[in-house]
Amino acid sequence: MDDLVIKDARVIDGTGGASYRADVRLAAGRIAEIRPEGAGPRPTAPRTIDGTGLALAPGFIDMHAHSDLALLRDPDHSAKAAQGVTLEVLGQDGLSYAPVDDRTLAQVRQAITGWNGDGSDIDFDWRTVGEYLDRLDRQGIAVNAAYLIPQGTVRMYAVGWDDRDATPAELDHMKRLVAEGMEQGAVGMSSGLTYTPGMYAKDAELTELCRTVAAYDGYYCPHHRSYGAGALDAYKEMVELTRTASCSLHLAHATMNFGVNKGKAGDLLALLDDAIAAGADISLDTYPYTPGSTTLVAMLPSWANEGGPDATLARLKDDETAERVRHHVEELGSDGCHGVPIEWDTIEVSGVTDPGLVSCVGKTIARAAAERGEAPWVTARRLLINDKLGSTILQHVGHEDNVRAIMQHPVHTGGSDGILQGFKPHPRAYGTFPHYLGHYARDLGVMSLEETVAHLTSRPAARLRLPDRGLVREGYRADLVLFDPETVAAGSTFEAPRTLPVGIPHVLIDGKFVMKDGRRTDTLAGKSVRRNVNS
Repeated sequence: MDDLVIKDARVIDGTGGASYRADVRLAAGRIAEIRPEGAGPRPTAPRTIDGTGLALAPGFIDMHAHSDLALLRDPDHSAKAAQGVTLEVLGQDGLSYAPVDDRTLAQVRQAITGWNGDGSDIDFDWRTVGEYLDRLDRQGIAVNAAYLIPQGTVRMYAVGWDDRDATPAELDHMKRLVAEGMEQGAVGMSSGLTYTPGMYAKDAELTELCRTVAAYDGYYCPHHRSYGAGALDAYKEMVELTRTASCSLHLAHATMNFGVNKGKAGDLLALLDDAIAAGADISLDTYPYTPGSTTLVAMLPSWANEGGPDATLARLKDDETAERVRHHVEELGSDGCHGVPIEWDTIEVSGVTDPGLVSCVGKTIARAAAERGEAPWVTARRLLINDKLGSTILQHVGHEDNVRAIMQHPVHTGGSDGILQGFKPHPRAYGTFPHYLGHYARDLGVMSLEETVAHLTSRPAARLRLPDRGLVREGYRADLVLFDPETVAAGSTFEAPRTLPVGIPHVLIDGKFVMKDGRRTDTLAGKSVRRNVNS
């Protein structure tokens, strides 16, 4: 009953080459036969679906997802399934839920409440990377999932929240945790080098961890130390670090933001081109929007976050210390805000964990403060304390010309960086992939549709070392998307961010419909995708 023929579809195969019309037969979860139009007898199967007017592409791979708990919490997961996403890469930005002990788990749950909720509805019955992946498989998930070992969590586990060098014994412990995670199926390691405690690691420490990752043919995925005043130097640092470690590099949400970087995408791309020409293995991901999204507490200087969330709250409650924080944020430019003095009219509250604070959502800090007749820092400080650091924000600091230039680079892949929590999340969580196809490919012609599909399919599959995904090719897994090139579009907007896309009627994983006729089925076809274990 898994046998199916998709008839008369326009095959966009993921290579970037010209599309063609064909019938495609699926059997036992694989692409069994591709018969181009006019190339002999048409294949048959017990079931058929009419692909007339539709493009057939490989399933889209979200290289930067924050669905670590959402996959367990929400079996429907239409936020990604409806976009045609068939694989997400979790464990991003150096902070996630494995490997942990009991202490670390409690701390990381509090630290990234704004990303994933506090987890009070989740049974955390795992501690290792392998156990987390086993839990995904045991429970059943909507789409496939791969995992990056989160370096910040590893440092939290082995060193704690102190801003200091790791001892030799602590470094050995971190290397063991990374090695164990890789052996259990992780595809690489992530960092959040503007987030504590991962940002306290110096390059020598990171290089040693990257050497461990490289020994397992994994890749390093850093959210590097600055996307603002020091952005280009931060990119150079990551290129040099991974060159020294002989480790593959994948740059997370590779943007050039803030006023200091307007029009400077070319500088980044030239740096990458030079490194690639010299033999470096580099890729990157971006989302097709100008605003970013993170937590409000991430804007604070790193010293204010040393010791963990409880210590941060204690500093904010102390008037003298809070004034020091304000001075760094508003006047000096904190490392949390990428070395740029904060502009409160660019910081929009997108989510709160306390429903009593929902009146702030959708407003900039500047506007919320003006409505109360107080200074923006007073409003921000109150929000941080009352929401126990759980507030998420949109940061309107991007540049459209940079976004377009970077997405055209040959090593570019798509990543939503989608935070699914909050009353008004960034629309990228629900709209990244149709926005690439509809707005940037069809409407603006920034790339051809064939090239855009390659960026979203075969290129990320190659980074993940997946030998049978990312292409419409005989023998490959039947992770496929059928979409209408004329109508595909993101439904999500900044005003209505949870609106599902249009023009994507069918999505299959292993030949099973997870979306059919534009509706989510009850199929949980996703599995963990583990490095060198199952592809």
